[in-house]
Amino acid sequence: MDTPSLHLVDYLIIGASLVLSVGVGVRFAKAQSTTSKYFAAGRNVPVWAIGLSIFATLISSITFLAYPGDGFAGNWVRLVQGLMVPIVVLLGIGFIVPMYRKVIGLSAYEYFERRFGYLARLYASLAFVLAQFAGMGSVFFLLALAVSSMTGIGVVTVVLVLGLVVTVVTLLGGMEAVIWLDVIQGLLLILGGLVTLLVIAVKLDGGLGQVFTIAAAENKVSLGSFDWNLVELTFWVMAINGVFYAVQKYGTDQTMVQRYLTARSDREAIRASIGGVLMVVPVWVLFMFIGTALYAFYQGQASLPDGLRADAVFPHFILNEMPVGVVGLIIAALLAAAISSLDSDLNCLAAVAVDDYYKKLRPQSTELQRVRVGKIVVTLSGVGSIVVALIYVAAGDAGVLATVFALYAIFSGGIAGMFLLGIFVPRVNKEGLYVGIGVCVLFTAAALLTSTEFSLGGEPRIWLDLGPLNYTQHNYMLGVYSHIVLFGVAWAASYFFPARDVDRNLTYAGWKDRKRRGVPT
Repeated sequence: MDTPSLHLVDYLIIGASLVLSVGVGVRFAKAQSTTSKYFAAGRNVPVWAIGLSIFATLISSITFLAYPGDGFAGNWVRLVQGLMVPIVVLLGIGFIVPMYRKVIGLSAYEYFERRFGYLARLYASLAFVLAQFAGMGSVFFLLALAVSSMTGIGVVTVVLVLGLVVTVVTLLGGMEAVIWLDVIQGLLLILGGLVTLLVIAVKLDGGLGQVFTIAAAENKVSLGSFDWNLVELTFWVMAINGVFYAVQKYGTDQTMVQRYLTARSDREAIRASIGGVLMVVPVWVLFMFIGTALYAFYQGQASLPDGLRADAVFPHFILNEMPVGVVGLIIAALLAAAISSLDSDLNCLAAVAVDDYYKKLRPQSTELQRVRVGKIVVTLSGVGSIVVALIYVAAGDAGVLATVFALYAIFSGGIAGMFLLGIFVPRVNKEGLYVGIGVCVLFTAAALLTSTEFSLGGEPRIWLDLGPLNYTQHNYMLGVYSHIVLFGVAWAASYFFPARDVDRNLTYAGWKDRKRRGVPT
């Protein structure tokens, strides 16, 4: 086990990065008087800044740790999911961005209400809220473990300090502070990765050429098996999962849709979205390659403590191999990765709370009242995510995470399927969709119960054993099937209910027709 011994210089660099974060929030605090400013930065952000913000939001501290861990322990199969994202974005972003900017005010889930009714909006927004709390809690928890192992500061202290910084920044500065802080933190993240790779190259006999030699010999950069096998973690499992991940992230996720609204025009929003995703893929590759380079380094240059987990190898390297000052820079980059995703989550949670719920309850409320409620939600969400992280800490491992993710999988299944139905299948009505949601929830719950094991002191058992009807394929495919089930059932069920006219602004066919006739989209 490492005995953390950071130099004063490293602590100063880490402290300065946190102070800078708070300073950015203070810088934009006075301008946050309307919902447009607080949640959409006044719709006046430069395209390059939005692109960097999208990039920084997609790169969390989990990516910072998990990708090197995967590259060290195995191959690059999990990178396949990310490689699918540009394909989907390039195909659909030209329609998705102008549609959202035309038909919604603030919340992405307003689209589902306009297309299928308020229950659809409620289902999608609640799924987003549950997902964000599960994600934020895990980011806090896993980051705190890594930072604690490198600095000697207690896990609880790291959670509390980081939670306070993120909450204060978002509370004061709104989306404007979030975006400009993302710009700084995104650049810091890239710098941290490049510096890490440079240090490994200098320390490794044979430089990066040795990494390629070892990687080729041991098949470390493989994208997985190309066998058509959906039970194991193959290329096809990750590719299919990646397509639906991209549709859900760029088509229905509030953290992305809210970025579209901050741009000055449709064209700039599209350019920012494409730029952000084209930036993120090389960085995913960079951090996966860092893991492979660490594998090569520890084959001959140094030894690892017995029992060290793969996702702890990168922090171990930072602590033991990096020079003074660089350690602080890398930890600051790790913290930046967390802040750049967490601040966005808090602001978007508040936007959903105000637009999907508060405005429904208080339609006559003023802009000042809505901003005030948004700030209250930011504060409560920050406290809530800290509490979730502390629950993980108290449990001693990430076991609680499995329960939270299981609940999210049950109640948020099919969101991408619902979105695809809305834009591509005008015949689908709200009654058919509600049937599809019900069947999707039941399917997802049954799949989890028939594939999840538990143990009460004896042999592990699954919760519900249905024999040949048990779900046996890879867990990553469950999310894919939930979208397909909702899509198919809702489409079929809609024919049992009367067809209704659909606002063509909400469909791809309507957008294509307007574009053909030269009507502004």
